[in-house]
Amino acid sequence: MENLDEIDLQLLRTLQKNAKLTTKELADAVNLTTTPVFERQRRLERQGYIRRYVAVLNPDRLGLGLTVFCKVKLLQMNRELHDDFARRIQRLPEVTECFNTSGSYDYLLKVRTRDMAHYQQFIMQHLGNIPNIASIESTFVMSEVKEDSGVNI
Repeated sequence: MENLDEIDLQLLRTLQKNAKLTTKELADAVNLTTTPVFERQRRLERQGYIRRYVAVLNPDRLGLGLTVFCKVKLLQMNRELHDDFARRIQRLPEVTECFNTSGSYDYLLKVRTRDMAHYQQFIMQHLGNIPNIASIESTFVMSEVKEDSGVNI
């Protein structure tokens, strides 16, 4: 963050709230003209501060109302097994997030499915068939208390 000034930070905060803003609207939000705002935004993209622009969808409206956190432990861990697991997880659309973690489990997965039957099918036909898995522990989300895709800056 050493290359960012307060205007850059303000731009990033504003874009996190609404990435659909026009350059003019962004310029108004940070009290600059459109040309420097456009150049700053492109620089922030080039430097990797902005990875991509997305729409945050409502999974319930799309029929994906069950959210499950899966803790996965592998039988053993090394670079080859990690890479193989990661490649396989990338191909599973039900897995929306995957983190390599420390502690009792090797990975934490966020999984979205239609319902319990769909989740069971996902475990039996996909996740459970990945080699080298020692255990899977599932935690079912009862309600979402806070959701924020942004980064606190």
